Amino acid sequence: MVFSRIMLYLSVAIAAVFLISGYGYQWGLWELGLAFSMLRYGAYAAIGVAVISVLSLWFLRERGAKAVTYMVIAFLITTTISVTALYWQHRANSVPPIHDITTDLNSPPEFVAMVRLREDAPNPPEYDQEESSSAQREAYPDIAPLIVNMDLEEVMDHAVVLVGDRGWKLVAINRNDGRIEATEKLAWFGFKDDVVIRFTEENGATRVDMRSKSRVGRSDLGVNAKRIERFLSDLESRVDN
Repeated sequence: MVFSRIMLYLSVAIAAVFLISGYGYQWGLWELGLAFSMLRYGAYAAIGVAVISVLSLWFLRERGAKAVTYMVIAFLITTTISVTALYWQHRANSVPPIHDITTDLNSPPEFVAMVRLREDAPNPPEYDQEESSSAQREAYPDIAPLIVNMDLEEVMDHAVVLVGDRGWKLVAINRNDGRIEATEKLAWFGFKDDVVIRFTEENGATRVDMRSKSRVGRSDLGVNAKRIERFLSDLESRVDN
């Protein structure tokens, strides 16, 4: 009974460390390196406790329902953490270590108003053609501009509404240049990813190009590509209705 209670308390402590790692970084309590270390060692500890918990269930089956319940809860908590960590590790290994994705590899939309907000960001606002373009072609071949048979101003209006619906911070709207800039703040670590959307007239239609770039980190785990795909898909659905 004492052992099962200890395992339960230990699993709760591991879960707390795992969760607080990101929030602590976001709140400025520690640096990113420490936050990632907390994640890594929290995951190792979770895997260890999960294995011990499932093995211990056999020996505790005659110690009463409460002891077994404690061990099952400990197993479920640590297994959830372990699966989450392994999932993100798999994601990291399955995508290239890039953090700047665009629908136009030859002439990516440029950040203008966002430059000031990215002054202290480790990742500069400029597009690194050599590092990102070839890797993106191989990993995300379906990332492409959206062509809409609608007036440019109307498409921009729909895009502005969609930005608001997503809860992104709207930084700038320049209708003369056909450009929208916005920022999405991710919940756990508070990472900020910046977006620039460019609208141009093309053969009587409106072409929508989009670029999404992380301020921090070498790899984005595929987040920027997914953001572009979902936004343009939702924008297409919105203008078609």
